[in-house]
Amino acid sequence: MTTTLGIILFLLGFVIGGLIIWFIRQKEIDLAQSSKDQLKTEFGDLSRQALQQNMETFYKIATQKFGDVLKSSESTMDEKKKLIDSSLEGMNKNLEGLTKSTSELKGQMEESKKGIDHLADKTSQLSRILDSSQARGQWGERMVKDILEYLGLKKGINFETQSGSKDGKPDFTFLLPQGKRLNMDVKFPWAHYANLFSAKDETEIGTERKSFLKDVKGHVKTLSKRDYIDPADGTLDFVLMFIPNEGIYAFLNKPKTGEDNLVEFSMKNKVILCSPITLFAILAMVRQSVQSFHLESKAIEVQDLVQSFKMQWGKFFETMKALGKSLGTVNTHYKNLSTTRAEALKKPMDDIDKLQLGQDTENKELDQ
Repeated sequence: MTTTLGIILFLLGFVIGGLIIWFIRQKEIDLAQSSKDQLKTEFGDLSRQALQQNMETFYKIATQKFGDVLKSSESTMDEKKKLIDSSLEGMNKNLEGLTKSTSELKGQMEESKKGIDHLADKTSQLSRILDSSQARGQWGERMVKDILEYLGLKKGINFETQSGSKDGKPDFTFLLPQGKRLNMDVKFPWAHYANLFSAKDETEIGTERKSFLKDVKGHVKTLSKRDYIDPADGTLDFVLMFIPNEGIYAFLNKPKTGEDNLVEFSMKNKVILCSPITLFAILAMVRQSVQSFHLESKAIEVQDLVQSFKMQWGKFFETMKALGKSLGTVNTHYKNLSTTRAEALKKPMDDIDKLQLGQDTENKELDQ
């Protein structure tokens, strides 16, 4: 009984102790929970305050930054506006320049069109000249006259045109010293040469080339048989054949394989082929030879003039020498007059002055 009671009391005490411990633990839990809630509340308040402060600070900073960005944007916008205005102004100037250039280009195109039309007209005229034998001859004569005029050769003195001969009239006859003459023909057969440029195929080109070379060869033979070359009558032993085109002259100087060299053929027949440049050189030599001959023919007269000048120079020098001697004598007399004679005259005058001064002194003493 006592044991049972003890056990019951022990159990009761254990339960009561457990309840007390649970209660105390529960209080601690409640207190901890309360502290936790309070801490949470305080932390939340602090967080809200910090957040609010941060937001206010962020707002201020954001406002300041936005203001700075706004000012920078406004400045940038102004700069960009100025840049755009400048670009637009440059574009306007470029457009104005482009408009002006377009107008100038249009004017140049119109001028070019006029030039092309003029060239076409000249080409047409040249084509008509090439088609006409008479016109080709006149053109050649015009070129020769231009060369003669440039060299200063005068008609009737240095050359004649269309002077008579037994077998015809050479286009030009150059007058040389001692009655010699040099004839030249300007009528050149180049109809087939002009046809070369309108040929449509190689066969036609070959045919026209052969015909052209044949015509030139025939013309050379014709000139060699005329009395244009007649040394007994005062001409030189060759005649000039004028080719009024450097291209044709070069063409004749470059024969193809199997073709005759017409330049050599012409020289063998005493015919000299001349382009405008080679004719200029030949006529320049002719002019120089004429001048040299005239100078030589006048050499004796020039020598006599030199001797006469030399004699007159001697007389002039002798007269100058005599004049020098006369001037020396005059100079000597002048020095004698200006020194010795002047001193001889001055001495009596000084004595007279002294006598005059003495008389004045005596007059003053008598007055006193």
